Amino acid sequence: MKFCLYLLLIILTWNSSLFSQTKKRNFRQHEVGIFLGGAYYIGDLNPRKQFNLTQPAAGLFYRFTPNYRYAFRAGFNWGNVMGDDSQSEDADQLQRNLNFKSQIMEFNVLAEFNFLEYRISNDKYKFTTFLFLGLDVFTFKPRAQMGSHWIDLQPLKTEGQTNGYRLTQMAIPFGVGAKINVSKKVGIGLEWGPRKTFTDYLDDVSGTYPDPDITPFTTINGPKLSDRSKNAGSNVNEQRGNPRTKDWYFFFGLTLNFKLTFVAPPCYAYDH
Repeated sequence: MKFCLYLLLIILTWNSSLFSQTKKRNFRQHEVGIFLGGAYYIGDLNPRKQFNLTQPAAGLFYRFTPNYRYAFRAGFNWGNVMGDDSQSEDADQLQRNLNFKSQIMEFNVLAEFNFLEYRISNDKYKFTTFLFLGLDVFTFKPRAQMGSHWIDLQPLKTEGQTNGYRLTQMAIPFGVGAKINVSKKVGIGLEWGPRKTFTDYLDDVSGTYPDPDITPFTTINGPKLSDRSKNAGSNVNEQRGNPRTKDWYFFFGLTLNFKLTFVAPPCYAYDH
């Protein structure tokens, strides 16, 4: 993941030098669009598998294109992510026996670079692949299933945290995609976008099992959801997660975007 992020930064920086060479391609285009697809996560409960336990996702966005090669986008995405040790083939995860799900809501701003010149309504420039990079603010709320109920985990401080982790965080979205025109005012796209977060608690798992004698739980659900292993109660100070890595979440899917047409106000002539 780090390699992909560095490569994207290098490519976008290098291609910025092309901006002065493409002034003849400058124009103004405004679009609004919808995103429909899926969301998933990689972290302590899913260390490696891409697209594992994918959940539905959707979004809205606005795109401003000042140049055939570049575009800027702002949008809102919503989706769910989840992880479940019982779905793993790893013996340690099966023994740990944790699960979670979380709703993700993000607001993002992105810069796009088109590998080919692209413009809706122009058949000469109707298809391109692209890269994107930006910033986003997202909210999450991990919950665990206990029987038929889902219980919020952050207030329980399941790892004995003195202060609970923040449920609003920053992330770096980046990714790849493709766009194609289907009419004079409509385009469709396909994209895949990792989100590099700066938290290890997207799944409420990061450090060690707490010692209840030092940091006693404030609710009866605290110890039950902190240690759900087969030998619960004997794991004090043992590793519960991997604090050396941060969690990731991903959005992927289709976009449908519509070119906006602004009608210029009429110009009236007056006789003097």
